[in-house]
Formats: sequence, C-alpha cells, structure tokens
Amino acid sequence: MSASREGIARRGYRLIMRSVRAHPWPHLVALIGALGYVAATVGTAWLLGWVTDHVIIAEEAERSAPAVAAVLVVGISVVSGISVLLRRWFLAMAELRTQRDWRRALLHRYLDLPLDFHRGRYPGELLAHVDSDTNTATMVLKPLAYALSVLVLVIVTMVALFVTHPLLALIGAVVFPALAVISRIYTRMVETPSAEVQRRVGEVSEVAHESFDGAVVVKTLGRESVEVERMRAASQRLRDERIRVGRMRAAFEPAIDALPTVGAIALLLVGAWLVGNGSATPGDLVVAATLFSLLAIPLLIVGFFLEEVPRSVVSLERVDRVLDRPVPAPTAADRWHPAEGPLDLAIDDLAVGYGSKLVLDGVSLQVRAGETVALVGATGSGKSTLLETVAGLNSRSRGSIRLSGTDLDRIDPDVLHEAVALVFQEAFLFADSVVENVDLQRGSAAGEVARSLASAAAGSFVNALPDGDATVVGERGVTLSGGQRQRVALARALVRSPRLLMLDDATSSVDSVVESEILANLRRNLDTTVLVVAHRISTIELADRVAFLSGGRIVAVGSHDELLALDDYRSLVSAYEQAAV
Repeated sequence: MSASREGIARRGYRLIMRSVRAHPWPHLVALIGALGYVAATVGTAWLLGWVTDHVIIAEEAERSAPAVAAVLVVGISVVSGISVLLRRWFLAMAELRTQRDWRRALLHRYLDLPLDFHRGRYPGELLAHVDSDTNTATMVLKPLAYALSVLVLVIVTMVALFVTHPLLALIGAVVFPALAVISRIYTRMVETPSAEVQRRVGEVSEVAHESFDGAVVVKTLGRESVEVERMRAASQRLRDERIRVGRMRAAFEPAIDALPTVGAIALLLVGAWLVGNGSATPGDLVVAATLFSLLAIPLLIVGFFLEEVPRSVVSLERVDRVLDRPVPAPTAADRWHPAEGPLDLAIDDLAVGYGSKLVLDGVSLQVRAGETVALVGATGSGKSTLLETVAGLNSRSRGSIRLSGTDLDRIDPDVLHEAVALVFQEAFLFADSVVENVDLQRGSAAGEVARSLASAAAGSFVNALPDGDATVVGERGVTLSGGQRQRVALARALVRSPRLLMLDDATSSVDSVVESEILANLRRNLDTTVLVVAHRISTIELADRVAFLSGGRIVAVGSHDELLALDDYRSLVSAYEQAAV
C-alpha cells in the first residue's frame, strides 16, 4: 500500500468505519453533541454581533435588550456545556468499546493460532499489539466527532463571511485550503516514522519482558548491567524515532497554529476598512471575526485528528496482521462423539515444519486404544513436535491424524482438548492455589482433585504445605521444586480423565522411584491411551511398545528388547543408562 495521502485517507476511513459499524449509537450521540457545540459557537458569534449593533453602539437601545442578551448568554452556555458533555462522554465510550473489541479479538486469535505462530514472535511484540498498538489505533477516534463538526463550522463561517462581504470570504478561501495542504504534506511524511516508532515500542516491551521473566537467571549470572544496557539501547532507539516524529510535528504545528491567527488579523484589517466605507456594520465584523477566531482551536483539533490518522492506521495494520492470519477450523459442523473409553490413534505420512524446515517428515504410527507407547529418540528427533501436533497445537504440512477413526481437522477444538491431555516437561503454574492450578475453574469436586494429586504422586507433599491444597504457589509456581511443579501439572491433566494422555518428558524432574509410582498409578487408576516421551530405562520397559524416532521419522516400532537389535537404538539407550548412574 502506498504511503500517499490518498492511501492514508482510505485506510483511515476504513479504520473509523470499523468502529462506527460496531458501535453506531455512541458515535451518533457524540456527533450530535459536537453539532450542538457548533450551534452554540455560531450562536455566540451572532449574539456578540447583535449586542454590538443593538446594545453597545445603538443610539437608542431597547430597555429589554440587556436582559434578552443575558438570557441568551445563559441559554447558549447551557447548550454548549451539555453538547461538550455528550461529545466527550460518548466519544470515550466508543473509543474504549472499540479497544475492548480489538483486544478481545487479539486474545482469541492468540489462543486459536498454532504454536508455530508464537514461536516466531517475541512476547513483547504480542504485548505491544494488545497495549500500545490498540491504544494508538483508536487515538484517531478521540477527535472524530469534533473534527466532523468543524467541517460544518467552516462552511457556516464561509457563508457568514460571504454574506458580510466577498473580500472576507476570500481570506477564508485562502486560509482553509492552506491548512489542508500543510496537513497533506505532514501525513505523507509522518507515516513511515510512525510505523518505526511502533516497532521500537515492541522492542522495548520485549527487552523488559525477558529481563523480568528471567530475573533469576539475570541475578544468578550477574547480568544486571548487561540487561540495563539492552534496555538503554532499545530505549534510545525508541527515543530517536520519537524525536524524529517530534521534529516533524515541530515543523508543521506552528504553521497550523499561525494560519488562523494571521487570517484573523487580515480579516480585522479588511473588515475595519469595509466598516469605514459603509460596506459592513460593526456587528457584521464582530460576527465574522468571532467565528474566525473561534475556529482556531477547532482547527487545531482537526490538525490533531489528521496527525493521528497515520499513526492509528499503522498501528491497526499491525493488529490486523495478527487478526488476518487464518486459524485452522474443523471442517465438519457436527461435534465429535466417539465411543466411551480410551482412544486409538492413527498417524499417516505426517509432516510438520517450522518455517521451511521439516521437523517431522513421513511419520506413521498406529497406537491401539488403552496401549502405552514410549517415544524414544535423540534430542531434536521430533518427539515433542509429534505430541504437540497430535494435541492440535501445530499446523501440518501434509499427512493425517485420526482419533478413533475421526480426522483431527473434523474435531471441535473444545472436544479435542477435553479428550486429549498433553503435559510438558516445563510445568507452568499460575500464581494461585494448588487446587485452582489443578482444577482451572472446571468445577471439579474436592475428591476428584485429591484423587488426581494422589495419582500424580503429589498428595503427600501438597498435604504438607502450610495451607494444604489451598496454598498459593506463586508466579510460575516458584515456591515449589521442579519435580513438585511437574506433579501438580500432571494432576491438572488427570483431573479431566483424558482418553489420550501424552507426557512430554513430564516426569524428568522426579526420581525414578516416584516416576515408576506415577506410571503404575496411571495404569491402575486411569483408563486411557498413553504416549510418553521417555529417557529412563524404567519408563521404557513399562511401555507396551516403543517407537524409535530419528531424523524426524519413526524408524522402528516394537518392544524394548526387540529394538535393542538396532545399533542406533542400543547406543542411545546405553547413553541413557550411563547418564542415570
């Protein structure tokens, strides 16, 4: 899209209409208030002219004239006050509701997009979209109704000037187009720097997010000065871009400020000459001069409106780049209703990539209902990617995944997440109680939560906490050890009674005895199919079958003893045994 003034105007119009269509009534009431203010402004100018001719310089003023003038002043002031209130209140309502809508849309899109989208973006960038970009995108709505009403005020002023004398109208005909030309030049120049400012805001947000999120690492490694320098450099780049935009504003705003004043001076000079030769009355001059002078501030608002259009357009386009990304959706309207019991899994010729690189290429695997299958492979062989894809978190380049005969694409995401549970190696806990971290507002009974904790071998240590399962574990569960966090996260999955449970090295931080207890509990208490990424011989031996991954493919499937005949598998298992010693 060209950065021309015409391009900006079209995009700005689409931005405004998106808000107007979503919230027409607040915008309409705000516009009515703005037009009421215009009426009050015109009334004020007319009243000053009337008072000049019929009260101040009249040879014989009517006795009632001062009283009438006073009543009119009060009436116009009341109308003006009510109009300003309506305009500001309902414009704020329209702006905030639009921000709410766009933030909700972003949140839902973030949740719906596959993991490859999030892997390719910094958290600070995503936060900047929700915060800074959304705020900036709606800045153009603040002066919208006022700016539209000013157009009416300009027309009224031009008519009043022409009625008074064509020479006065000529002054307006020079000043107002000059303002439009200056605004056009400014908006063309400021679009690219405005886009760069928003990008730099995302950089600063990302540095701050990483520094705060990795506070323990920063302190442990003594990287405080390094992080301060990163923030200083990012802030300086943001400052430089904002100064660049500020210099442009400094070059154009004085001209916008000065033109109405210069026009008013010219109007007074010409008007005084016209009054002197009898072509206009003093009241006519007062009306024209008042209207012209009252336009100074409204024209500044219009200038602010025009200044904000490029920034708002750029910010909304950044938001739209997220909102416009396609989200995988079920191809069937009907919800999936498989038979009761564990799910069987069929993977055929699956390929998954991050960017142009395929992590999985031609993976095929059959898992019977109720079976436990261990995934074994070297680091980077695609084990985690396989589990994430089965859980519906990754987009597929090709191939199919079927659960109990139904293609994954045809399964409603809500139903899929209820039937399939994936527990990661890195256990994320919320800054809430243990019971809330397990239940996640599902409304599970206390007995169900307790049984899930017991199955995850977490019951004993949870009961020993100061407030039991009501103990708040802190942000990311920092008050618990790594193994404790993993067991609480496992209990979170078990409370849903999943019909396919996938463990991505989810017990790596617990010792082998506890891990064996957990796997035995799963076999005894949970009627489910299990896929487990395994690095311990004890875990591998407990599985019904083992799938050996290498280079993004499953090269062999069989029992642990059968796969020992493969040199690569035997070498990998030997490395696991040595690491466990």
